[in-house]
Amino acid sequence: MSGFEYAPQTARQAPSMALDAGLRSYMLGIYNKMSLGLALSAAIAWAVGSVPALSSMVFGTPLRYVVMFGPLALLLVAAFAMRRPSPLAANLLYWSVTTLIGASLGAWVLAANLGAGAGFLTIAKAFFITAGAFGALSLWGYTTRRDLSAMGTVLVMGVVGLVLASIANLFFQSSLLGFIISLVGVAVFSALTAFDTQRLKHEYYVLEAGGREMAAATSLGALSLYLNFVNLFQFILSILSTRQE
Repeated sequence: MSGFEYAPQTARQAPSMALDAGLRSYMLGIYNKMSLGLALSAAIAWAVGSVPALSSMVFGTPLRYVVMFGPLALLLVAAFAMRRPSPLAANLLYWSVTTLIGASLGAWVLAANLGAGAGFLTIAKAFFITAGAFGALSLWGYTTRRDLSAMGTVLVMGVVGLVLASIANLFFQSSLLGFIISLVGVAVFSALTAFDTQRLKHEYYVLEAGGREMAAATSLGALSLYLNFVNLFQFILSILSTRQE
């Protein structure tokens, strides 16, 4: 997600980009914030899934709807209302989304504690597979000279399709449809990881160094990569869980 225009670059510009210390610092800031968001989500997921009082509050009350649909609602509102967000607004959006998603991930931890879903070994395996795939895809997106901007529209349509299919499957409860959704989800968010990495790399050159736009872009860039990682993790975990049944 980004509040700034994407400016495609040509392959000829890639070598100078790779040597740009400012770009490396900018990307490092994005990855650091993404990592902190993942750590926060993991801590909240563990607490919600392991402490009975928190589990009951989050999943046994109407609060579960806030946890389920809150991140999507925030992202939709931000997409229309935050055209040029301030650093504070971008930060609030980022930490709000990571907190709510962390609470929703508590469902996996709770199921593991109850022995009703993927075990902790499967969760750990899914995380390491995701981390390896994400790292490789992000590195490729950063270093490739191939222009990935043409993928944008197709990937957005893929995400919309996944959301609609996932909502539909809440009613159908089809294991086959769920498996297909997971496979497509892995493909879509793998491509998005490379696409967003390159987009963020190019975006750096239209931002004012050290300005408030760059500060906001760091949070929004971290949010994009965070969402790719979390969605990729959940789809991989879903596939691994299905294979164990």
